[in-house]
Amino acid sequence: MNDSIIFTIDSTYILLPAFLLFLIYLLVATFLKKNYAVGQFTLMLSFAIYFLTMMHLVFFPIEVNLGEYRNLTPWYKSTNFIPVLTIDVKTFVLNIIMLVPFGMYLPFLSRKIRSVKQAARLGFYVSLSFELTQLAIRILLGSGRSTDINDLIANTLGAVIGFLLIRQILRISQAQTVFHKFSLEKRAGID
Repeated sequence: MNDSIIFTIDSTYILLPAFLLFLIYLLVATFLKKNYAVGQFTLMLSFAIYFLTMMHLVFFPIEVNLGEYRNLTPWYKSTNFIPVLTIDVKTFVLNIIMLVPFGMYLPFLSRKIRSVKQAARLGFYVSLSFELTQLAIRILLGSGRSTDINDLIANTLGAVIGFLLIRQILRISQAQTVFHKFSLEKRAGID
């Protein structure tokens, strides 16, 4: 007698409704309340698409495997607590690349983020939330991605690299003009 429940959760069922709700909010905030200019609308829309794509890559598909514990590796055996010495170079580089755009978005989203330390902190928090969510999925649903300290390091490094890249680009005067059109700090009608 097999009392296990096994199925797959595809990202479409979670991320598409989340995107549609955000899009409705963005359209209402832009066109009815006039909170965002066209550049800001574009920034928010592109950031939402980027962030949801990142979530798709990090979490999905989720293999739910409830009740069939005899074939599963315990969560603590699939968690890598050893930094640097256990790096898979390909995965490490891909995790860096994944958060480079996040670091580049930071100055557009808030002018309060001015230092590498702040960018590193935010990159760390985003990565930590991903790793802890992966761990929770593994524990609660019986399957999922492994949790790895090296992913945390790589993601934080990626956010810092992205922040440093955009900071260098913004030293060019033409880039500053574009920056001001997309930055969320300016509201529609205030230039």
